[in-house]
Amino acid sequence: MPDGSDVRQSRLKRDLPRDMKDRLIVALDVATVEEAKEIIQQLDGVVSFFKIGYWLYISSGADELYTLTTTGGRKLFLDAKMFDVPETIRHGIKSVIARGASFVTVHGDPGIMQAAVEAKAGSNLKIFAVTVLTNLDDDALKEMGFALGARDLVMLRARNAAEAKCDGIIASADDDPDRIRDLAQDENLLIATPGIRLAGANRHDQKRIATPREAILHGADYLVVGRPIIEHRQHPDVRSAALDIIKEMQSGWDERQANSAG
Repeated sequence: MPDGSDVRQSRLKRDLPRDMKDRLIVALDVATVEEAKEIIQQLDGVVSFFKIGYWLYISSGADELYTLTTTGGRKLFLDAKMFDVPETIRHGIKSVIARGASFVTVHGDPGIMQAAVEAKAGSNLKIFAVTVLTNLDDDALKEMGFALGARDLVMLRARNAAEAKCDGIIASADDDPDRIRDLAQDENLLIATPGIRLAGANRHDQKRIATPREAILHGADYLVVGRPIIEHRQHPDVRSAALDIIKEMQSGWDERQANSAG
């Protein structure tokens, strides 16, 4: 088992922020740009990284939101889940770079990943491959015609992502991020983990979930959190919800270091 210095070196090798608040990505999964702007304002000084997905990036007023999430020390994770022919992907990635995004998601098809990696050359954009959505389990994948279960499919796509030189993947904590890196033979592979819920909270439509502490403890680099934070947006405790998650993330990191040192 690696010692504590090995864990710290792995973190530095993957070029991760030192502060957990910069490793929390708040998903702006709300219906309007105005609601998203309000959440960003409420979390000012607490969270610096925000995810924009389908609901917003084609909405009226999205240009203002792109600007807001890429200025003032903030970073944008564009959850585009790009899935198209390689030439279209290349043009799409160039547009994402022009928007100033830090992360973007593409589907885990080898041709798509290769095109995305080629197109982002010379930029600071990081390409994250989608493995298996966290609302899918083995039964759901079987109904869709997949022969592999969720974990095996994640591992296959993680290996493909590493071979394509993607910067990272999207995978649940249940998929065991540390094991994913071992099997992909890529310690540089960043792992962003959705499906985060506080202990005892509503699972909503997620099948494969983890608490913030569990996710960081098992090797997740970034946590993508939506409902546990934004469901409080009509109340004054939205900042408290984010701070509670950051505190749990730090607890998981401290425990991870202690376990490795032992």
